[in-house]
Amino acid sequence: MAAPLELSCWGGGWGLPSVHSESLVVMAYAKFSGAPLKVNVIDTTWRGSRGDVPILTTENNIVSQPAKILNFLRKQKYNADYELSAKQGADTLAYIALLEEKLLPAVLHTFWVESDNYFTVTKPWFASRIPFPLSLILPGRMSKGALTRILLTRGEPPLYHLREVEAQIYRDAKECLNLLSNRLGTSQFFFGDTPSTLDAYVFGFLAPLYKVRFPKVQLQEHLKQLSNLCRFCDDILNSYFRLSLGDG
Repeated sequence: MAAPLELSCWGGGWGLPSVHSESLVVMAYAKFSGAPLKVNVIDTTWRGSRGDVPILTTENNIVSQPAKILNFLRKQKYNADYELSAKQGADTLAYIALLEEKLLPAVLHTFWVESDNYFTVTKPWFASRIPFPLSLILPGRMSKGALTRILLTRGEPPLYHLREVEAQIYRDAKECLNLLSNRLGTSQFFFGDTPSTLDAYVFGFLAPLYKVRFPKVQLQEHLKQLSNLCRFCDDILNSYFRLSLGDG
């Protein structure tokens, strides 16, 4: 019998199995590849590290970061990409790099830096799942980490400060969403009728942006105009997560 695979991740809300993009990437890939994950949702009883969430634990390994977790699952023969051609494999890597460079900064900004969203939605949601007194400290630390990550990816000269970066990251994110919408077209998934790694990444990045109810929604409004990307998220939620959805 194979060793159990346990995934520690942030939990769900707003009709999502997780509100955390990187947790969602791994959860979706596991569904697509048939990996039998036991999901441990972080709550106030959790005593492990949260900085590296999601974390995959097996008998002999502890793996963090989505790309490393997906590679580990592939080595265990849980491969969602076995039908892809070499070109499709190369396209997958290119699109994931595009998502991380062009879309992720705006997703991080929407959740963690835009003050109305952070104080009314993000901070209360995460703080309610973290034990006291860490609940007073960790959301702020996560917000600072998101800001650092944004500035590392987008803060090149002459855009040194966040205010100068904001307009550019939202322009880039909207262009990225348009590109994804054009690439998906009327297909069910990005490479036809079977979901793969790229679908897991796109779903993980888009679904929280699509579903979480924020007061400031400029990127969300743009996404909701791209009906095929919204349908893509809804289809994955309905087909793969309908029976496992938590509170809303």
